[in-house]
Amino acid sequence: MDNNRETTTKVKQHKREGFVKSLFSGSLFSEKIILGNLPYLLFLTALGALYIANRFHAEKIIRKTDLLQEEVKELRAEAMATTSELMYLSKQSQVKKLVNQRGLELEELNEPPYKIVIKK
Repeated sequence: MDNNRETTTKVKQHKREGFVKSLFSGSLFSEKIILGNLPYLLFLTALGALYIANRFHAEKIIRKTDLLQEEVKELRAEAMATTSELMYLSKQSQVKKLVNQRGLELEELNEPPYKIVIKK
């Protein structure tokens, strides 16, 4: 029984030494272990490259989205400023003031406008 254990430990040590020796000597790459798994390794490499490319593409889209959101904020603020200025200038008192400044000789109505109805 002790003899079996000794032989199995010797075999395991020999296999470990053989693996390390073949790894450093370069013969491991020419064996079936690496060449047999070469398609799988190439697939994993291509998958990793696709993952990295997808990450870069997603980051590019996020940067572009952030820039567009900032532009929307600026344009919204500009639109609100323009709207408030237009509302201020369209008030009756401001219109009257601008007409007088430009000398257009227009007069304000003293009586309310009336609707003309044509009967058929």
